[in-house]
Amino acid sequence: MIAWQRRHGRHDLPWQGTRDPYRVWLSEVMLQQTQVSTVLRYYPAFLARFPDVAALAAAPLDDVLAAWSGLGYYSRARHLWHCARVVVSQHGGRFPTSSVALAALPGIGRSTAAAIAAFCFGERAAILDGNVKRVLARVLGFGEDLARPVHERALWALAESLLPASARGIEAYTQGLMDLGATVCLARAPRCDACPLAAACVARREGRPQAYPVKTRARRRARRESHWLWVEHRGRLWLQRRPEPGVWAGLWCLPVLDDAQALGSIVAGWPGQGESLQPVDHALTHFDWRLHPVRWALPGRLAATRLAAVEARLRSTGDGRWVDVAEAADLGMPAPLRRLIAPGSRGPAVVRP
Repeated sequence: MIAWQRRHGRHDLPWQGTRDPYRVWLSEVMLQQTQVSTVLRYYPAFLARFPDVAALAAAPLDDVLAAWSGLGYYSRARHLWHCARVVVSQHGGRFPTSSVALAALPGIGRSTAAAIAAFCFGERAAILDGNVKRVLARVLGFGEDLARPVHERALWALAESLLPASARGIEAYTQGLMDLGATVCLARAPRCDACPLAAACVARREGRPQAYPVKTRARRRARRESHWLWVEHRGRLWLQRRPEPGVWAGLWCLPVLDDAQALGSIVAGWPGQGESLQPVDHALTHFDWRLHPVRWALPGRLAATRLAAVEARLRSTGDGRWVDVAEAADLGMPAPLRRLIAPGSRGPAVVRP
């Protein structure tokens, strides 16, 4: 594995060739459930804005969420920020050097901790991210259901038993497993002829690599429909911070209403005019969400009492505030909302009766 990685593995990723735990940690968190091609677009900009753990810890959470916008799984950004603050406040701005101590930090799981410890401090620590699970399960013919913790612990034990006898080369070994899963031992079309472990691979010998790893089939994805209420007044729009926990927790968002009846009760009797925009479809981890934006432009000349009444209705759905449209892009908000309010992206609208 070490020889293969040095000859055929990836060597040009921006987070390689460094022993800076901040950069390795950031890349590992960004790569969770996100393709490398996407991370490559965000990693340099995020580093430029927050070049070290002290800068990240000192930044407002809104700034961090704004820089993360588009990467999805926003709990990662909140954990990242919280962890940076702990590293600065409790560890003097220096990351612990062992995988056990790293895993005790908020938001750093066992595999991420092992990757940081191996790449930055040369520790013999096993990783077990999604790619590595697939490689090991196929090579070993591990057919137990990894949805059950007892079987995942068993695979962890096997991963640890396969570590090189010495720490020498642990970085190449760890990176090699990642590279093999990402470029050769693919989920749907594994390139077995290019695999350095082909001769020892149980799944290849059985002729059914896609049978591994075994994981209980997830429940059928649910579908949800809601309404987005986009209210504008004098170049400002009304935004609310999403509650925690929940979808888009901590991000700034338009008010979300469960159905047309709830929307109608909010806007009943409002001055101005509403229009329905094209629906926005957004895929989340466990369900597909269709959001129906309704844009309501309030008259510029609106009595203070009427405006206060509108604000009271809006606050009945959650606390919020007016935000200048030009400044909204600097807030942490969901990517589909950022695209919706961007100039020129509103799409055709139908005036509501």
